Amino acid sequence: MVITYLGGEFVKAQFGDIVLAFNPVSKDSKLKASRFGADIALVSINHPDCNGADQLEFGEKKPFLISGPGEYEIKGVFVKGYKSKSEFGGMEKINTIYMLSLDSINICYLGALGSADIGSETMEALDDIDILFVPIGGEGVLDAASAYKMAVKLEPKLIIPIHYGEVGDKAALKTFL
Repeated sequence: MVITYLGGEFVKAQFGDIVLAFNPVSKDSKLKASRFGADIALVSINHPDCNGADQLEFGEKKPFLISGPGEYEIKGVFVKGYKSKSEFGGMEKINTIYMLSLDSINICYLGALGSADIGSETMEALDDIDILFVPIGGEGVLDAASAYKMAVKLEPKLIIPIHYGEVGDKAALKTFL
């Protein structure tokens, strides 16, 4: 598996011929967009920094868009989406936490999670995580300290921080680590 962090909350994960894109940047965002073909686009929140699935059409690849809670199966990838909360621009919004399983690898993408209080039912469902993507920058998502506590509680094998650097708290990565 090749994982590429593209800034903000935008992550590309390639597993063999399958390309996944998490929270792709739209053309209306201030963040830098990347163009590539994806098979599956997962959008956790409706925000210009995270909802650019239309930017992922390239060549013959047109992504299957997943943009909310539910259960999905596409090209052998099993996806479950769980409702959570986030806050952008002072407004509370719905964020979707995604749990994916492909070829015995469990990936949890917290997206734009704004509160560590995700409920016991969702917490129980997020089990046996191999790779965890966790937002750490604050400003609408978890701050570094809350993200660290959440990551430790979920007990993943690998933690990949997102939403830092060009967005959120500039010292978030240092604080998180």
